[in-house]
Amino acid sequence: MEGGRRGLSYGWPVLAGAFFAYAISAGFMHSYPVYLVAFLGEFGWGRAETSVAYSVSQLVAGVSSPLIGALVDRLGPRLLLVGGATLLVIGLAGSAGVGALWQVIILYGLIMTLGANCLGLVISVPIISRWFVRRRGLAISIVQSANGFGRAASAPLVQLLISMVGWRRSYLVLSAVMAACVVPIVRAFPRVEPDAADRERAGETVRAAPVAHDWTVREAMATPHFWLLFLVYLLTGLGSFLVSLHQLAFAVDMGFDKLYAASVLGTGSLLAVVGTIATGTISDHIGREVSAILAYLISIVGVICALFITGPDQHGLLWLHACFFGLTWGARGPQITAKTADLFQGSHLGAILGVISIGTGLGSAVGAWASGLIFDLSGSYRLAFELSIVSYVVGCVAFWFLRRPARRHTEEIA
Repeated sequence: MEGGRRGLSYGWPVLAGAFFAYAISAGFMHSYPVYLVAFLGEFGWGRAETSVAYSVSQLVAGVSSPLIGALVDRLGPRLLLVGGATLLVIGLAGSAGVGALWQVIILYGLIMTLGANCLGLVISVPIISRWFVRRRGLAISIVQSANGFGRAASAPLVQLLISMVGWRRSYLVLSAVMAACVVPIVRAFPRVEPDAADRERAGETVRAAPVAHDWTVREAMATPHFWLLFLVYLLTGLGSFLVSLHQLAFAVDMGFDKLYAASVLGTGSLLAVVGTIATGTISDHIGREVSAILAYLISIVGVICALFITGPDQHGLLWLHACFFGLTWGARGPQITAKTADLFQGSHLGAILGVISIGTGLGSAVGAWASGLIFDLSGSYRLAFELSIVSYVVGCVAFWFLRRPARRHTEEIA
């Protein structure tokens, strides 16, 4: 039965399950900017202080990725999906009763982050990259686009939910939603890996020679390509989170209505579904590097638009900022993960991707906290947004140096 199902449906149900798992977990995690505004009003915390939980979350996501990647290589995705969903249910329910910052840090920064990481790219990319070979860039970009879809839906929906039942009860509603999604998510993932016949029926056979070498984490780390990927992840996280966590707070500071601003930013984030899939698809044809640089440039235009906003009458600039920045939110992710799969093929891909993901955790954590600190010290996000542009520009340069294939240290000596 299982074999018949694999032969009939190929990898598309797996892709759909990975998209849904990432979308719902990303939606819950990206709701924090909305809760940040609620926390500021409820507890009177400073912005850097309120950003600590988010920064801790990004650090935990990065540091835990190698372990989760190694576990998925060994245990497969199903067990980790169940564990991750359970942690999210616990973290969301517990958040309804928080009264101190340390509680938010534990529940959101640790418990929910570990849960979301078990439903994210580190879990799905290894199996997706084995189901989809010829269309790897497209497949990974579809999964990555779930990040933008979840982010787009979470801001307006959670803000509306908070306005209806309050922020504490809204956490209980989200916990119940996560509990209801566990079974369909797990059932979408097969118990066994695809074989050559599965890939042939799916049209995913390639004429290239079989994988010549099964890369280990240690061998990958001995190449400059590994550290360039790490740097690109770090710079992307830094540039993105110098802006994204504080977007809603920035718009409210400029005088925009909370629900209106959340709706505009959410609509812009929804464009990430199109932008991420488009850049991932064209990366299979024009190269990962060119596609990633295009995504960086579009994001830079979005940040520049924010720098020109000075008041609530500038609706056009807010929409331009939301659309340009949202269009390529997460669009570098498929290029980085697909490039990792291109360079370091083999059975240790999950662990390699996990170690590289530490970079995005570090960059995102520093960016989220630094943006709040800059506001607390200067009363403005201008410097934070300017630093975001610098990070993206340097990221372009780093990604361009990934053009050549990686070589093992022993091959270079020979």
